[in-house]
Amino acid sequence: MDRDPAALAVAGDNARRLGFGGIRFLASDWFAGLAGETFDLVVSNPPYLASDDPHLAGPELAHEPRRALVAGPTGLEDLSRLAAAAPVQLAPGGWLLLEHGAEQGEAVRGLLAAAGFGAVATHRDLAGLERVSGGLCHAQ
Repeated sequence: MDRDPAALAVAGDNARRLGFGGIRFLASDWFAGLAGETFDLVVSNPPYLASDDPHLAGPELAHEPRRALVAGPTGLEDLSRLAAAAPVQLAPGGWLLLEHGAEQGEAVRGLLAAAGFGAVATHRDLAGLERVSGGLCHAQ
């Protein structure tokens, strides 16, 4: 799922090239196109950079669309939206996993806890940096 049709086209081409079938590609702004559907697992790599993040000036991000990187003034805007909206889309016992910036683990754990998730935890990447936080959706 992506709100950018061009990004969906690239993902679809990659899936076909790699021989992955049975994947549904959907243009949607987060969960807007999924009303009434529930999932056991939602994994997201949303935009999580603040609009003034110094990484945006680096060469490694030069070819990335800004809207795929920047969430807003704090960098937590999209993470907050996902944490708040996901309980409606998750089956009881389902998990939400969110990639985030290395310094955002504590804030994302707070967002997940505030949204009612249990078993909230952050996982480190191979460099030892906090990069993915998630939580368990309680029964609704």
